[in-house]
Amino acid sequence: MIRVREVRVVDDEGQQLGILPIQEALRLAYERNLDLVEVAPNAVPPVCRLLDFGKFQYERQKKEREARKSQKVIETKEIRLRPRTGDHDIAVKVRQTLSFLEEGSKVKVAVRFRGREITHPEIAREQLDVFAERVGDAAVVEVQPSMEGRNLFMLLSPKK
Repeated sequence: MIRVREVRVVDDEGQQLGILPIQEALRLAYERNLDLVEVAPNAVPPVCRLLDFGKFQYERQKKEREARKSQKVIETKEIRLRPRTGDHDIAVKVRQTLSFLEEGSKVKVAVRFRGREITHPEIAREQLDVFAERVGDAAVVEVQPSMEGRNLFMLLSPKK
């Protein structure tokens, strides 16, 4: 382990104070009622800054909160069907899907099999193809129909 005896010091206004012994840098920080914070440990010599560490942490947390506010969270909604779902019911689900897509949400359309229905997955696959056709230009099929346990599902995402 390398023992560092000197550090480059930058004051709270960004002015370089030069390369000082650690004890001198700590004394300077104490006199100015600030903290000595190492900002670049891999530099030669390491760079330390005089600042109010509590205020620094507060400002950093504030920036992180602002960044989280501006992020857009994409929600995934789920529409469930059965292989024997009627045409009118599918039309209702299509309208629901279109409203979800307008909100900017992704939609997972799942066909759930019960009992022996699973022996005819082609019926559900056709149903999902018709569903995607009815949704039309409002969505892009992000994940093609695929089996997941007793469900056949596809993922639709809104067009930009």
